[in-house]
Amino acid sequence: MRSSDAQQKTEDFHRLHAGPGPLVLVNAWDAASARIVERAGATAIGTTSAGMAWSLGYADGERMPVAELVAACARICRVASVPVSVDIESGFGESAAAVREVAGALVDMGAAGINIEDGTRPGTRELASPEVLCERIAAIRELDARFFINARTDVYFVPWDDPAARFEEALRRAKLYAAAGADGIFVPGMSSPEEIGRLSGALDLPLNVYAGYAGAPPADGLARAGARRISLGCGPLQSALGLVARIAGEAFGHGRFGTMGEGMLSVGELNALFPATA
Repeated sequence: MRSSDAQQKTEDFHRLHAGPGPLVLVNAWDAASARIVERAGATAIGTTSAGMAWSLGYADGERMPVAELVAACARICRVASVPVSVDIESGFGESAAAVREVAGALVDMGAAGINIEDGTRPGTRELASPEVLCERIAAIRELDARFFINARTDVYFVPWDDPAARFEEALRRAKLYAAAGADGIFVPGMSSPEEIGRLSGALDLPLNVYAGYAGAPPADGLARAGARRISLGCGPLQSALGLVARIAGEAFGHGRFGTMGEGMLSVGELNALFPATA
């Protein structure tokens, strides 16, 4: 049985999708990034599967062992005092039962929810059947009636000749996932305010959009269009690693270390992120 604290965080996570403004997730990839994001004012933590994979030495795309995913998420849940939602890509399992087991481990550690996606067929740029994700959503829903399932469709990540058909397929899949038991819909790649408004208006569930790229519109504009949740995904880690590249380039190429000193956190500040273990 989930602890009362975990249950409360799950209820809080649901309420954050219905607040006066959109839920903005600056996604984390490890315990330290989760605490830094929380210290900056996060009301919830979302993980980035790509960022987590890179930080553990694997390429994105369910290439990291599921045990390493679960262990990394356990560390984040241990240090976070706000709700945590975990990105599990398409589920890290070949069957609905296997995916349910992964989700069960996250429920047991106190996670408030997950992202799970339809994705593409292996080795192709063809979308996977929506029925597969529907089966997985239904299996996960059996674990906990309130565990927040954010269903992602990759419709906007594959080629389309007809933009109207692309939108209609995204809407069709969103409705299927809602009927299967999803609590939210995530359509990364959809950036048009007009399309965001049309899709959010056609759904009874909160719409999640992606803003983890250079030139992304501001949160207030996405909110006016109809977004209830805004994710930065692997964008923060991409930016952080870009900074590391600049620090290294300056050190090796010029023998200087000025970039490193700009905005760095002190040892004391970082130790203070983890008061129970400092």
